[in-house]
Amino acid sequence: MAREKATITVDREKLAEARAVLGVPTASAAIDVALSELIRRYRIRNDVKAYARTPPTAEEAALGAAPHDWDDLADDTDWDADWPEGQ
Repeated sequence: MAREKATITVDREKLAEARAVLGVPTASAAIDVALSELIRRYRIRNDVKAYARTPPTAEEAALGAAPHDWDDLADDTDWDADWPEGQ
């Protein structure tokens, strides 16, 4: 990855806290993580906006619907006996 040297002004306390939280030894490492996280969040936000603009198809909506016939899910398993509370 190409890197570029830069001179920046930062809040020393914020930088020290970021380094401690992230467990990184240098300011450069903390800033690199912060920029990566900023970019990741921006991309996710844009993806969410794009999905919100496009309503689900009928087929996609049906995938999330509850089954009309719960009998397919019924069985004789005694789940309380097999998985008692506290174990």
